[in-house]
Amino acid sequence: MIIVTGAFTLDPADRDEFVAGMAARLQSTRAEPGCLEYVVAADPADAGRAVLLEKWESEDALATHAEVLKSNPPSPSGPRPTAMSILRYDATGERPLM
Repeated sequence: MIIVTGAFTLDPADRDEFVAGMAARLQSTRAEPGCLEYVVAADPADAGRAVLLEKWESEDALATHAEVLKSNPPSPSGPRPTAMSILRYDATGERPLM
């Protein structure tokens, strides 16, 4: 399993529009084979930050998603982050926290 997490820094006045603007991308990505989770959400403790969470069944599923992004990059319309950090993690298993 592959976990991808990220953070986007935005002008606080633009954050909610940025998150709302991701809705179509979220829906199409969630329909991709191997996508287990794909969310962009406003950080309730920081008005200038949105967070990303992705969970993929396999390396191949994430690679296919990357190809989809290359052929259909995110639209430049709407607010743009002033900074972002996106990292991937290779997970070896999962179990309930409690």
